[in-house]
Amino acid sequence: MTSDRPDLTPKVRALPHKPGVYVYKDRLNRVIYVGKARSLRRRVSQYFRPSRRTMIDLKTRALIDSIWDFDYHTVRSNAEAIILESRLIKEYRPKYNISFRDDKQLLLIKVNLGAPFPRFQFTRLKKDDGSHYFGPFAHASAVRNTLNLMKKKFGLHSCAPALPNEKTFRHCLDHIIKNCSAPCVGKISRDAYHERVRQACEFLEGRTAEMTRALEDEMKRHAAALNFEKAAALRNLLHDIRRATETSRKFVRDLPGTVVPERDLAELRDALRLPGVPEWIECFDISNISTTHKVASMVCFRHGTSNRYRHRRYQIRSVKGQNDFACMAEVVRRRYARVLREGGKLPDLVVVDGGKGQLSAALAELRKLGLRRQPIVGLAKRNEEIFQPGNPAPLVLPRESGALRLLQRVRDEAHRVANGYHQLLMKRRVSESVLDDCPGVSETRKLALLKQFGTVEKIKRATIGELRAVHGVGRKVAESIVNFFRRPSPPSADSGENVYVLREAED
Repeated sequence: MTSDRPDLTPKVRALPHKPGVYVYKDRLNRVIYVGKARSLRRRVSQYFRPSRRTMIDLKTRALIDSIWDFDYHTVRSNAEAIILESRLIKEYRPKYNISFRDDKQLLLIKVNLGAPFPRFQFTRLKKDDGSHYFGPFAHASAVRNTLNLMKKKFGLHSCAPALPNEKTFRHCLDHIIKNCSAPCVGKISRDAYHERVRQACEFLEGRTAEMTRALEDEMKRHAAALNFEKAAALRNLLHDIRRATETSRKFVRDLPGTVVPERDLAELRDALRLPGVPEWIECFDISNISTTHKVASMVCFRHGTSNRYRHRRYQIRSVKGQNDFACMAEVVRRRYARVLREGGKLPDLVVVDGGKGQLSAALAELRKLGLRRQPIVGLAKRNEEIFQPGNPAPLVLPRESGALRLLQRVRDEAHRVANGYHQLLMKRRVSESVLDDCPGVSETRKLALLKQFGTVEKIKRATIGELRAVHGVGRKVAESIVNFFRRPSPPSADSGENVYVLREAED
């Protein structure tokens, strides 16, 4: 350990035995790790025990060697600790954290009490839409199980239509198995249904004593009757209810260190010297593994937060081979040609994922469209450098800068959307393979063949012996495959029937 490292032992010994979140900082006062603990003193002290250094992995050892100081925040419960940990990681993006680094938020439950037949739904974004929100919830599986129980207990409808009617009721299975009170066909009055919704809201706020007592009594009856499997299921359900409602009951105050979009936007304006606050930001990313299904994403951030309804996904049309610069040029051209054609609003800032090459390609297309004054930057991931038109030297902002953290959140969301779309198309490629038309090739054999050979073209060139080496493929099936591809006009893996319609698609 370095001799000038401050002695943190007194600070560690002063930590309370309470749940909370600890924040490690390096010698430049940058946040490098955020963690949670049921007991702050017990957890943090583990990092500074000399005996532990011989048993830890290289990553943890590097983290410990980098710790120069730490802060901590006490909370009221483990659920609060999880929520605060998630928020701080999203804000500071520490280099040694893996979980919670994306733009994905914790689960919320919302209900519009002004609807004719209110229903409870999951969401990850809280909007000013008049709905009542519960959460956030730290334990996703627990809250999903609790909501399912709550719907059955109170007979709440979960149909897709906001106003179900006789037509939708004819296909209703929930009423048949007595999981819904069927207010849509008058099985219960609207006032009585709203009373059930009110009781369900109280349940989500933590008033669960009556239901938990009933479940405990039922669990004990099953245990006494030696029906241990049913008793264990009820025990797990009780555990889920307590974990899910703990957050709503105790998480009633603002936690420190949360992301402040207004502040980050102001910092970004000053850092990039923009004429105004970039309230509308659009970001582009390319997902291109080999030459298969080159796709792109465009994500929109309004007022510093993700606006998923305006996200777009693209399949690249004109680029042959692997060329990220050309792909970026195509998607930027398509996006803003359409905006100009339809008279839409241009963003306050365009961000491209990449360095000088991607930025130059996007900038050239904007100029061809006459958008010479459109603010645009490139964000290179390796060193988080910001490239601007006309400036050969990149702009490097401090890691703790709110402007940089905002750009990182925008870039990471674009990356998530692009990768998700690429994976979706890869799944379709498997499910819609030309092998579906080959006699004797089942879904399982098709997957085994594609896993062994990689592409349909390689399967076409394979011999009977090579095909038989695949698990589940015998001589008869192997001969069938060879004869199938030797037909006078065999279907090709690149034929029109396997080419997806290339269009702009909503996320």
